[in-house]
Amino acid sequence: MSKFTLEVCADSVESVLAAEKGGADRIELCGNVVIGGTTPSESLYREIRKHSDIKIHALIRPRFGDFCYTEYEFDIIRSEVRRFRELGAQGVVIGMLRPDGSLDVEHLAQLMEEAKGMSVTLHRAFDVCKDPMEALEQAISLGFHTILTSGQKNNCVEGTPLLAELVKKSAGRIHIMAGAGVNSDVIAPIYEKTGITDYHMTGKVLLDSEMKYRKEGVSMGLPSLSEYEIFRTSEGEVKKARKVLETL
Repeated sequence: MSKFTLEVCADSVESVLAAEKGGADRIELCGNVVIGGTTPSESLYREIRKHSDIKIHALIRPRFGDFCYTEYEFDIIRSEVRRFRELGAQGVVIGMLRPDGSLDVEHLAQLMEEAKGMSVTLHRAFDVCKDPMEALEQAISLGFHTILTSGQKNNCVEGTPLLAELVKKSAGRIHIMAGAGVNSDVIAPIYEKTGITDYHMTGKVLLDSEMKYRKEGVSMGLPSLSEYEIFRTSEGEVKKARKVLETL
C-alpha cells in the first residue's frame, strides 16, 4: 500500500469517474467547485454510488464566502453531516470560525460528535484563521483526522514554509494535507521540503459547452464566469500526479 494519499475534489459524476481512473485514492465531493465548493446534493452522491465505490469525503459548506456561520447555517451544516453519515460517506470536510478568526471550537465539537465513526477533515477555513498553530492544537484536541491547507497562502507552493512547520509541530498526531495548486509539477518539491504525504487536487480542465446556440449578453451568475465553460477533472492530470507519487 502506498504511503501517499491523493484526494481529488470533484463536483460531478464525470469528474469522480475520471479521478478514479486516474488513480485517486478518494474524492472530496462537493458542488460548485468553481467557487471553492459547496455541499453536494444527495442525488449526486447516490448517482456516483451507482458507478463507483471510491471513498468519498463530503464537503459541508452551505454557501460561498466566509466561514463565520449563523445558528441557522450551523443547523444546516449539522444536518448535512448527519445525512452523509447515514448515506455511508466515509468522511466529511468541515470548518467554522469565530468573528475574531479563531476556530469555533464549541460548534465544531458538536459536529465532531455528529460525525462519529467518520473521517473528518478541517477544510481551508484553517487558511484564513488568525493563529494556525493554535488552530492546529485545537483541531487535534477536537479529534480531526486531517487538516487541508495551503499554508495560509493562495497556493501550497507559496505556503510551503508554514506547511513544513505544521508537519513538524503536529508530530504525526494529525495528517497535514497540501491543497490549492497541487499538480504533478509541485508534489515532489513540496514533499522534499515538508515530508507531506497527503495531497488534494482538482486536476480540472476547462471544457467548451456543447451548446451551439448561445445567447449573448445574459449572465446566470457571476459576470466573470461563462455559462459556456465547464470545469471538469482530467483523468490525465490525476494520472500524472499519481505517477509522481509512485516515484517518491
